[in-house]
Amino acid sequence: MLRGAALRVTAPRLAVLTAVHEHPHSDTDSILGFVRETLGGVSHQAVYDVLKALTSAGLVRRIQPMGSVALYETRVGDNHHHVVCRSCGVIADVDCAVGDAPCLTASDDNGFALDEAEVIYWGLCPECSKTAATQDK
Repeated sequence: MLRGAALRVTAPRLAVLTAVHEHPHSDTDSILGFVRETLGGVSHQAVYDVLKALTSAGLVRRIQPMGSVALYETRVGDNHHHVVCRSCGVIADVDCAVGDAPCLTASDDNGFALDEAEVIYWGLCPECSKTAATQDK
């Protein structure tokens, strides 16, 4: 993957890519923790730099739902969306519902050549819904 994206294969890049793949929708601090379990002493800056390189190369996608820090995932290039729990913040992938990318057609593209639509669905996850229903009784 790294060589295919014209990136040198290094231990930090492999560790970050593995961490993001195994823990999708993780923030930088969480990724740093996973990488340190594998490599030991790695700086915050090194992880930031690797995430930037992987994102620029298209190997990692950066998402940032409203009110959240940046999160990273390795599911790229398929124009999928996300559902976010308003209570606990858990995030899950949602496949594109209809049509080709972008899934939504803009009423006015203002001359842009559109190639992606970013949609975030908000609600309560099953666990938080269950808790809320119990508290309402």
